[in-house]
Amino acid sequence: MYDLLKKAETIGVFQVESRAQMATLPRLKPDCFYDLVVQVAIIRPGPIVGDMVHPYLNRRAGREPVVPLHPSLEPVLARTLGVPLFQEQLLRMAMVAAGFTGGQAEELRRAMGFKRSEKRMKQIEVQLREGMAKNGITGDTAERIVTSITSFALYGFPESHAASFALLAYASAYLKVHYPAAFYTALLNNQPMGFYHPASLVKDAQRRGVRFHPIDVQQSDWLCRVEEDGAIRIGLVYVNGLRKEVGQAMASIPKSRLKPAPTADAVGADAVGADAVGADFSRPECLKCGCDDPSMIEEVREGRYFCNTCAHEWTVQLRPAPPHRAGVRGGDPGVGRFTSIEDVVRRTGMRRDELMTMADIGALNAFTNERRSALWQVERAVRPAGEMFETEESQIANHKSQMSASPLAPMNEGERLRADYAGMGLTIGPHPMALRRGDLSLRGVLRASDLPQARDGRRVRVAGMVITRQRPGTAKGFVFLTLEDETGVSNVIVRPDLFDRERLTVIRQPFLLVEGVLQHQDGVLSVKAERLQGIDGGASVDAHDFY
Repeated sequence: MYDLLKKAETIGVFQVESRAQMATLPRLKPDCFYDLVVQVAIIRPGPIVGDMVHPYLNRRAGREPVVPLHPSLEPVLARTLGVPLFQEQLLRMAMVAAGFTGGQAEELRRAMGFKRSEKRMKQIEVQLREGMAKNGITGDTAERIVTSITSFALYGFPESHAASFALLAYASAYLKVHYPAAFYTALLNNQPMGFYHPASLVKDAQRRGVRFHPIDVQQSDWLCRVEEDGAIRIGLVYVNGLRKEVGQAMASIPKSRLKPAPTADAVGADAVGADAVGADFSRPECLKCGCDDPSMIEEVREGRYFCNTCAHEWTVQLRPAPPHRAGVRGGDPGVGRFTSIEDVVRRTGMRRDELMTMADIGALNAFTNERRSALWQVERAVRPAGEMFETEESQIANHKSQMSASPLAPMNEGERLRADYAGMGLTIGPHPMALRRGDLSLRGVLRASDLPQARDGRRVRVAGMVITRQRPGTAKGFVFLTLEDETGVSNVIVRPDLFDRERLTVIRQPFLLVEGVLQHQDGVLSVKAERLQGIDGGASVDAHDFY
């Protein structure tokens, strides 16, 4: 678990998932619970403005001697390497160095408390200087002590508060390492929260080996759940525009053993699709890289697959499946709620727009295994038969087919991706950058996973979907971006002058190509941007911006 923290693989982990926390974790290298308490407390305005972060990290790494601000303060600051990090330490420092009484210390605590008052801190600063002067503490030493104490008016943690948060961070990290499916399911079921969009949580989970099953009208509950095979089934809650009462009512319909699929002769327009009767829903392993993770292999059209790991595409011969197969991966294929799309329409009360979204994202693939075919069937189910549909029905009858043939071309991988983001706000298929990797590689653009092997100071190009933008008040105008590609995330630092020139590009472009200098610092990787440009990445989600 501590290895995960040291590598800053903390997307979704309580309190230590921000860019600043992830940039500090590899430098602090937590080995025990108290290290995590310090980690939670150190990235706060008080310690940052008080210039306490770098001295602590340098002392921990052995690059700087452990020297207290004043010999009298050594017992107060010994546990934090001579650097004040907690509110309790500041109160004791005032009592030891400036001779504060208990009442004065309580006044200081209140000034640093929930209703922080810089005016009161200025008044207390005078008392601090007078008290330290009486104890012979003057000059630079007094200034450093005053700065340490008064900076906490900008917000700093009590040690007890930091310990409570650290316990939750510890538990979150433990679950991410040992029970990842349950961890990500809980996060997905409690959105919005944290720094990252559900789309980024899904991709982070996939990179850590967690498998996903798609939204399926036959199998999905309202919320996401962990299936018996260990994969996460996306819940109906992620269908954009689906009314909660309709989705929950649909999820409450009992599943039952489905009868063998009837033929087109028997039901005509109600015939189920080819996916229910002829397709094998197993995902073969990639012929190029050997990946056999179903969540990383996308069926772009019937019998043709795309590997999200290496961007290889290939075709396989589908094998016949039992004629009653109306479910999909992750559930009993012979168990479901509905017998056809017509049955879905009749029993759920979904509006046409809700049905179209369900078809568009593949949630009706239990009856057709192709999204546009499902869209076609929805139109047939909700509209009176006209000349076009009557012709199509006669063709079905003439060929005695068990599928409702669609004249619409199947979606390609880009169209499926756009449909996923429009209909769910996430995808369990290829990352948008995977579809552009060939072109980007020709332009010398590195993947996020390539950066650790590149040397410090090298000029590099990186590209990705912008998933966070941050401009902290303590960062002197610097902007920090997180870019996500199919292999991970990369951190970009934008200088104030560059941000001023490229403001619209930085804040409006969903995908960026960044050229700059790679920086390695104690295991922390970042690209100091020199040029930025927007690129077409297809579908995207809104970044989480923190200004």
